[in-house]
Amino acid sequence: AIGTYVHSNKKLGVLVELTGAATPELAKDIAMQIAAANPLCVTPEQIPAATLAQEKEIYLNQAKEEGKPAQIAEKIVEGRIRKYYQEVCLREQVFIKDDKKTIKDLLGKSADVARFFRFAVGA
Repeated sequence: AIGTYVHSNKKLGVLVELTGAATPELAKDIAMQIAAANPLCVTPEQIPAATLAQEKEIYLNQAKEEGKPAQIAEKIVEGRIRKYYQEVCLREQVFIKDDKKTIKDLLGKSADVARFFRFAVGA
């Protein structure tokens, strides 16, 4: 299923391809999510290793600046990386229409996001 969404200002649009048992309504909801939340990728595995390493280094330095011991700092980094995934990975994001569900919950076991494209005019 292909979902589309064009924002009311006509300057933001999304195309999303879903696989499996995806309905047109689900595809539109996912497209709206992408427009609103601007994810970088579908899953954490798609984040480039260099980007992830850079984020970990930033979080580790922040923890050290806060005076945290090494073992505690590592746990803080793990927690902040999980939070980072929730911000930038579509499947990990909280659904904009129901904050008790993630996109992963919405997709269930029978549908998945193959890919998406988010277009912004003037960006």
